[in-house]
Amino acid sequence: MKIIQTPIGGLFEIYPQVFEDNRGYFLESFKEKAFVEAGIDRKWVQENQSYSKAGTVRGLHFQKAPFAQAKLVRVITGKVLDVAVDLRKDSSTFGKTFTQVLDATLHNMVYIPEGFAHGFSVLEDAVFSYKCTEYYNKESEGGILWNDPALMIDWKVSEPILSEKDKLWPTLEAFVNLSEGGL
Repeated sequence: MKIIQTPIGGLFEIYPQVFEDNRGYFLESFKEKAFVEAGIDRKWVQENQSYSKAGTVRGLHFQKAPFAQAKLVRVITGKVLDVAVDLRKDSSTFGKTFTQVLDATLHNMVYIPEGFAHGFSVLEDAVFSYKCTEYYNKESEGGILWNDPALMIDWKVSEPILSEKDKLWPTLEAFVNLSEGGL
């Protein structure tokens, strides 16, 4: 398993070793020892899976303390553009975005620590899977407007399919004003 630190501290790209033969393939999608050696020592409490049609945008979502979640995200089928936005108020990369195409043929993953807003756009119909370090709590749910011009995110979809809730989140600037600087 190859775990690579991104330009944003605490955020990692992960590439499992894939063993292929005439029957198909095998990979380890999670290996605690490898994660701990990379500095990711987490207890996972829940795993979620969603199916989304091409053109869907989900996010940008987060959970506020004390229910803040770290996530380990990947696609099982299809392809998505995964997006993480640093909302940690004391971070030197506050407000910066990181994008990575998650592709079922590459089996790649992203580890997103607490303090980030997260979302994805669906480039091909996809089954998306993510482990969480904390249970979902409705009262702790928050978000940032997916198309906030200040974030300059190219979601790579021309006519996004969105939930009503995702159309109503505040911009990053409004979130900062409401939250006294970030998460």
